[in-house]
Amino acid sequence: MTLRIAALLLFSLPAIVRAATIDVHVTNTAGGKGNVNVAVCDRERFLKQCAYTGSVPARDGETVVTIKGVPAGTWAVLAYQDENSNGELDRNLIGIPSENYGFSRDARGRFGPPSFDDAAMPIRDEAARATVRLH
Repeated sequence: MTLRIAALLLFSLPAIVRAATIDVHVTNTAGGKGNVNVAVCDRERFLKQCAYTGSVPARDGETVVTIKGVPAGTWAVLAYQDENSNGELDRNLIGIPSENYGFSRDARGRFGPPSFDDAAMPIRDEAARATVRLH
């Protein structure tokens, strides 16, 4: 009887969701100055607590940060160079970032950050590549 229940449970589970690995190529980085932090966000968590993050020491010119386990869907990638390694994007007195940052698709806002739609890119269940240029 337990074998029968186990079989029913196994076949009633949704299909296993495959996930992508995203190699985020962050350009315009300065080696030896802290870390490059990357976040991959869905529309709901854009510019908030993103579900997928990674951080590696900054390299000169380009730094690659690999993010694993991202489900297929539409995602925006953001990155910044955390020069003082305090784990956050530092801002000046009026709230403008004082560390270099950027978004996928080189999205840029006029008076603030870009919209999710400007930075959004499709991710399938395979290896993916995103490029983010720091400004």
